[in-house]
Amino acid sequence: MKIKHFLSIATVLAAMATPWFATAADGAGKLELLTPGKLSVATEGTDPPFSMRGPNGQLDGLEIRVMKEVARRLHLEYTPVITKWDSILVGLQANQFDMSSAAMDITPARQKAIVFSDGWIESGGRIIIPLKSDIKSAKDLQGKRIGAQVSSTYAQLAVDHGATLKNYIDVTAAVQDLANGNIDGVINDSIGNAYLIKDMHLPLTQTPDYVSVIQKGFAFKKGKPNLVAAVNKALADMKADGTYAKLVTPIVGFDPAPKDPVRTLAQ
Repeated sequence: MKIKHFLSIATVLAAMATPWFATAADGAGKLELLTPGKLSVATEGTDPPFSMRGPNGQLDGLEIRVMKEVARRLHLEYTPVITKWDSILVGLQANQFDMSSAAMDITPARQKAIVFSDGWIESGGRIIIPLKSDIKSAKDLQGKRIGAQVSSTYAQLAVDHGATLKNYIDVTAAVQDLANGNIDGVINDSIGNAYLIKDMHLPLTQTPDYVSVIQKGFAFKKGKPNLVAAVNKALADMKADGTYAKLVTPIVGFDPAPKDPVRTLAQ
């Protein structure tokens, strides 16, 4: 009896000594993480209101708040990795981080190369223009000088509509160039546009029409089905219990969650 009692105590102590991340990773069916217990996530840090620096210098934004909560629910340490937009897909394939939370449009072309989570936010591309502009809709882009973030779907949309494209590393630089009169407009996410115009106090507006309407998803390298499933469950639970809305509404003034999310394609 004493031996059994001793073994019971030893078992309990061993369990208490087990790192907290082991339960999270192993119990979830091995989440295909690069480092057990840590969720390394690519983000730009320069794409307000999705990813930006707050007044205290800390990362904040829609994707940051949602991703931190996802990591918390998976009992993982959230580890952001600041990455330039045009390096994210290369970094995913090179295993430089576990996933990306950057506001990436879910497109058929991208779905061939990577895996997306269920759509976590719905928005669309709109054109930022000066208050006095002869651009009234996407039909007026022919021959105009239009800025967009390099390698984004918005850059291709500008070309498709006959505009002369100027690429920018980040959208903030494009909007500032527009305010300085160097280009005629900027195509970018409508949520981001509204935030930038308000935050930068710029005499700009958006065209009433959308150039595109699309959902965005968190991105993963193929071959991580357990991690994708775990993130999807956390997202669904957050939306169901109201946490998602509480996190993002203070930033943009409404709940941008898709009513009918694009679902992860089978790997």
